[in-house]
Amino acid sequence: MDGKNRKDIYPGLEVDVILKKDQRSGKLTRGIVASLLTSAPYHSRGIKVKLEDGQVGRVAEIVDEI
Repeated sequence: MDGKNRKDIYPGLEVDVILKKDQRSGKLTRGIVASLLTSAPYHSRGIKVKLEDGQVGRVAEIVDEI
């Protein structure tokens, strides 16, 4: 599942994000969502989140759905 809908993403979810510095290469970084930074219900490039390790990126894919 992609990370374009805010309703699908919540703290504690394991996701792959694209960090700002990796936008050109498309390199994915895996992490656990700490908080959601995008307030809109949908974003075409992915919902922006902060990971538990402090990194910020847009969700490219949801890895683990509980």
